[in-house]
Amino acid sequence: MLLLSPKKFTDYELIDCGDFLKLERFGKIITIRPEPQAVWSATLNYNEWLKMADVVFEAKSSSSGTWKKQKNVADSWMIKYHIDSIDKTIDFRLALTSFKHVGVFPEQAVNWEYIGEGLKKIKNDKKNFLNLFAYTGGASFAAKAAGADTTHVDSIKQVVTWANSNMEISKLNHIRWVVEDALKFVKREVKRGNTYHGIILDPPAYGHGPNGEKWKLEDNINEMIQLVLQLLNPQEHFLILNAYSLGFSGIILENLLNTHLNKYPKAKIETGELFLQSTHKNKLPLGVFGRVELFK
Repeated sequence: MLLLSPKKFTDYELIDCGDFLKLERFGKIITIRPEPQAVWSATLNYNEWLKMADVVFEAKSSSSGTWKKQKNVADSWMIKYHIDSIDKTIDFRLALTSFKHVGVFPEQAVNWEYIGEGLKKIKNDKKNFLNLFAYTGGASFAAKAAGADTTHVDSIKQVVTWANSNMEISKLNHIRWVVEDALKFVKREVKRGNTYHGIILDPPAYGHGPNGEKWKLEDNINEMIQLVLQLLNPQEHFLILNAYSLGFSGIILENLLNTHLNKYPKAKIETGELFLQSTHKNKLPLGVFGRVELFK
């Protein structure tokens, strides 16, 4: 069981976490946001947090809310991340959204590094990569910068537009954008007989496709994995499965992958947990992951 956290994300800092909240720095902007997994007590008191914070997210429901500005800051700003494994800097435009997110999940930097390393191990001259539930594009940019033909799939048009903007400011091009329900897309790709050298999927606990398709992680993930494993290149490949859900463990992901891996008896499986290390001692768990590797 691997425990992994980004090492050199200089434009991001988890300052403190606890009391179901997290205090974070994205570039020069410091935010306070809800965090359901931070069930312990914060190291600093909340008044100290407020002195540091530029903006505070005030939840109105479990999925939306508003931002209260403590200081005069812009609604959007830029950050960078340097992917050491391929020596490439990618850029993100961040924004204060009504869903409490700002446009990047910093713990995913671990996967961006792994994607760069994995694609370097693929011997095929024409590499391709699939990013499902792709959000604002970090994994897509890592794959594209590593030389892979990259397909980016997300069900929300505005998020895909956001990712396209990030691609341009990262000085990349020719990513294939697909606005579609991920499960529908995967089913069609299996029928077409398409395969990929690298795949990442980061499904939400709950979600909806562009035509109202319902996604519930525990109901749909087994079918999704069965299909996605059919999309792996038979000779060499890697797969990353993320699961941010309070009820999911690394063992669940290991079982999901093992159940459908009969055609790849030589593939390696590893599981682990992603976390962010706060400046003030505590570690914040942010989901489990499973990986499948088959390299020549």
